[in-house]
Amino acid sequence: MTCLFPENPLFLRKVVDFMGDGLFILDNQGQIIFWNRSMEQISGYTGSEVVGKTCNLIPCNKCFGKKCPEGIDACGIFEKGDEVLKECTLRHRDGFEVPVIKNAAAIQDENGNFLGVVETVTDLTALHQMRLKAQEAARRSGTIAQHGKIVGSSQEMQKVYSLIDAAGTSDATVLIQGESGTGKELVASAIHDGSHRHQAPMVTVNCAALPENLLESELFGHAKGAFTGAVSDRIGRFEAGNGGTIFLDEVGEMSPYIQIKLLRVIQEKEINRVGENGNRKINIRIIAATNQNLYEAVQSGTFREDLYYRLKVFPIHLPLLRQRKKDIPQLINHFIEIKNLSSGKHIQGVSSETMRFLLDYSWPGNVRELENTIEHAFVLCTGATIEPNDLPIEIRDPTRSSTIATNENSAYPRRRKLTKAQLLECLTAMDWNKTDVARHLGLSRTSIWKYMKKYGIPLKPPKDR
Repeated sequence: MTCLFPENPLFLRKVVDFMGDGLFILDNQGQIIFWNRSMEQISGYTGSEVVGKTCNLIPCNKCFGKKCPEGIDACGIFEKGDEVLKECTLRHRDGFEVPVIKNAAAIQDENGNFLGVVETVTDLTALHQMRLKAQEAARRSGTIAQHGKIVGSSQEMQKVYSLIDAAGTSDATVLIQGESGTGKELVASAIHDGSHRHQAPMVTVNCAALPENLLESELFGHAKGAFTGAVSDRIGRFEAGNGGTIFLDEVGEMSPYIQIKLLRVIQEKEINRVGENGNRKINIRIIAATNQNLYEAVQSGTFREDLYYRLKVFPIHLPLLRQRKKDIPQLINHFIEIKNLSSGKHIQGVSSETMRFLLDYSWPGNVRELENTIEHAFVLCTGATIEPNDLPIEIRDPTRSSTIATNENSAYPRRRKLTKAQLLECLTAMDWNKTDVARHLGLSRTSIWKYMKKYGIPLKPPKDR
């Protein structure tokens, strides 16, 4: 190939420094020998700081190999030859992720001897920001009503969508706060799906479902012989989700001991299996959720203050359904479509009178209760539209003596004596979440369990038994 450029190193240096794309070169030992001015701007590192080091300095979330620090031989560029990685991210010197397109190619001489690697990096930050602005404008105009599996175009949900998008661009720990049934797990899934970890697993743990000893083993795993019944080694949820995301639901129910262990995981990025002395490094993003007021729990001494602030790096508060009633028609249509597919029915919608009942109701169980209401209506509905008589009685007649009240402060009235029928109705409305039932009835969880034992009510709902 004929080259018409002057054989002047300074001229060539100015050419590559003038490039808008970042350019760097590795020698055959995997060490950086060239770093242009655009790479300095994209990465935050100057050329003098990186020469002689490996490209692991700016880790890429979709790199060729995971053993870059161990030497150039472990890099998958040899098998790939050349590759275009679209929409990957590089870690800036200041810790944030930079969206880029990265091209890499192995360079060989005429005899096939490996000389090194040349890579170019195109910064997509401006394009990424334009996309976010376009999405936000579309949501504000009402053209986008769904974000992943989350339905709604109200102003309250637009704010939530913006926070989801922002959370997806980093690895910051997220604390999702909201009442039961507001969609905390859906928000966690949307954050995970929008992050660079989306191809890795998202592991979910309900911290209220297990006692302390079982939760410790579930989260961190255990070694063989750690306790009676531990017949083999078992990995925990943190290890199972390594590289991805762990969603800790009902994190406010953790015991003080588990809170200490979780704090260590966040600080040290390592876990310790039950019955094992050594520590294991992990790379995982933590998303926690609670329906409690954790600040009040900190003030009362039931939740560690240091853990609270470690979790609340990026808080997201979910609105109640009665605070975004504009979304109710969209949610109803969404649930009807789902139930039509699963039931084989062809219900077209709800009557205007039915819609009035649904809009007037206060929805103490939030979106989950609305979904259960549509499922209830599908059982009774025999026509093309859902009529008022297809709805549960507490929605048609809120003044009727029922466990569900319509005031803002308490979804359930306090009672001196709880009947079996009242408890079953509460459990059904709250999707068998004993913590929520206790809170709305003004009782402790222990009292709810005692009532369930007294009346012979199983701990799990019928669909899970």
